[in-house]
Amino acid sequence: MNRLVIIGAALLAVVIGLGVYHLMPKHEPKALVYQPPRELQPFTLESSLGEPVTQSHLQGQWTLLFTGYTFCPDICPTTMAELRRILPRLTQATELPVQVWMISVDPQRDDLQRVSSYATFFGPEFVGVRAEHAALYPFVTGLGLMYSIPSPEDTDYLVNHSAAIVLVNPNGQRHAIFNAEHVLGAVPTVNMTQLAQDFALIAARFK
Repeated sequence: MNRLVIIGAALLAVVIGLGVYHLMPKHEPKALVYQPPRELQPFTLESSLGEPVTQSHLQGQWTLLFTGYTFCPDICPTTMAELRRILPRLTQATELPVQVWMISVDPQRDDLQRVSSYATFFGPEFVGVRAEHAALYPFVTGLGLMYSIPSPEDTDYLVNHSAAIVLVNPNGQRHAIFNAEHVLGAVPTVNMTQLAQDFALIAARFK
């Protein structure tokens, strides 16, 4: 009889334990994670690497893609500086390299030399990327991002563009997007602490 009581108590403890486990909050990324990851359309863009970049340059590493431009007064320098700050945390979360591509959305003023100098200032892991609108626009919109195109006669202008950051996995697929936080009176930027936490979860689960 005592043996049956012990077995029953043990089974009850297991059931209660499983119930508590399923009720516990699960750690899930707050970023939008694509299930399954999405393929990128073929592209060829100029880069600070000394050669054009294609899909093959995204393979074998994690890559954060950010649209910006060198004349940007606020979002771009803030985001780039913050990415440089958290990059050590990202590299600790994976055995693979982590790169940041700053994709210029101002081909009218951002030539390759200017984009390269701007991006690589933040570190060797930062790559400057550019293209003319014909190749740039489908690439950017294919990432789920956007930017405005100024009139050809404009010389002093701002470019409206997405502040989100796209994560490409080591297979060269669009894996997640980190959206910017919009706070009244503040520049819309991605929460880098949350990005680092989400990246660690995503990288740990990647196969």
